[in-house]
Amino acid sequence: MNSPIYQTVIVGGGFTGLFTALHLAHEHYPRSVILIDRNERFCFKPLLYEYFDNEMDSFQVVPRFSELLKGSGVIFVQDTVQTIDLHQREVKLASGNSYSYSNLVLALGSVTGYHHIEGANINAFPFWTQADAIALDRHLRDCLQKAIQTEDIKQRRQLLTVVVVGGGASGVEMAATLADFLPHWYAALGGNSEEIRVILLNHGQKILDGDINDPLRPIAEKELQKRSVAIEIITEAEATAVHPNAVEYKSHGEIKTLTTHTTIWTAGTSIHPLIQELPIPQEHRDHHSRPLVTSTMQFLDFPEVFAGGDCAAVQDSFLPPTAQVAYQQGANIAHNLKALALGEELEPAKVNIRGTLLKLGLNDAAANLFNVFEVVGEPAHLIRQGTYLTLLPTPIHDFQATTEWVDEEIFHHHLDPHDVGKKVVQAVEVVGAGIVSVLVGRKLLKMLGDDEKVK
Repeated sequence: MNSPIYQTVIVGGGFTGLFTALHLAHEHYPRSVILIDRNERFCFKPLLYEYFDNEMDSFQVVPRFSELLKGSGVIFVQDTVQTIDLHQREVKLASGNSYSYSNLVLALGSVTGYHHIEGANINAFPFWTQADAIALDRHLRDCLQKAIQTEDIKQRRQLLTVVVVGGGASGVEMAATLADFLPHWYAALGGNSEEIRVILLNHGQKILDGDINDPLRPIAEKELQKRSVAIEIITEAEATAVHPNAVEYKSHGEIKTLTTHTTIWTAGTSIHPLIQELPIPQEHRDHHSRPLVTSTMQFLDFPEVFAGGDCAAVQDSFLPPTAQVAYQQGANIAHNLKALALGEELEPAKVNIRGTLLKLGLNDAAANLFNVFEVVGEPAHLIRQGTYLTLLPTPIHDFQATTEWVDEEIFHHHLDPHDVGKKVVQAVEVVGAGIVSVLVGRKLLKMLGDDEKVK
């Protein structure tokens, strides 16, 4: 008779998966932990725009899993998961290896959703990973270089037009980022920056409609017009096809065309194929087909399996697919895994929505704190970057002593709304100091020759 295997396998190294692993290590979990991800590096998605526009370096936004997990005792396996057998409790990998588990954590997130739009998956650029950012960077630089060399006005107009499909938070942040730095890139080549066009194509009547950032819409609409080039927002425009040099869309029953060499797709997500293939009945899935989990983050039919982030939905609860939800769920899952191993009672997961942070261009952002107080511009930018940087689980970013006040006061659920204005002013000063410390650390790393640039 085979001896039981007491090990926990975590599939997916996003926020939920990585933070589950790190919390298990921190809490001295008595079982072995294996984290599987197909990528070598963790991608801090909220800061991927900063990596893309060179505001931040690779070691800050896409650090290696091996570095993040060094000394934790967590085993990292870089491989692609092919199948997950919930009945046999086994995860099979593309390499031919397989891992049995006593407990499984599914943290695969979601994938770019193209919604069967003709040519979108071939001709549009996604923006989800480090590889996506690098590919888009190279393409845009190539377009600008070709534009500066051509005398054909029509061709130059196509090369200098970028269409962002999707007016949710990702689309707004992408459009704002492009509208700030593309004119600078083109001007540096000797071009006329006013020729740059950034178009935001939105299916609905309003941008950010139904998004957690919805309260920030008036600010976002105003700030988008303040970029280096004003962003053209086309609403009630349903993308119908993406071609190599054009985007077709339907507006009020009429098919229209935008000529462009660059289409960026930010129009939603789809369930991960591995999650779709799991033997979970439809009545135990939500309307997006995500498996339902209990308040303790366990599958209804397989209680040894935990899941969080974008790939699962908590019963009788609505949680937005954001980083702050995912990393808090990771901590909750780790707590319950340890309780399960020690024979203790599991506790319902508690997620505290602390506000929203929206990037609106270079050194510009908007912050909505508990739907009570809004911060705009550079102060919001400092709060946004400082808050995210404190979450990065690596010693390079460990300036907790400097930014502790931000976590404990600005983003603490006991915050007094009447005192928030004064505290935000203090937070800006504190976070600013934190960012300075990061910049100093980066300079030191460069002096030591340890600043590897992947891009």
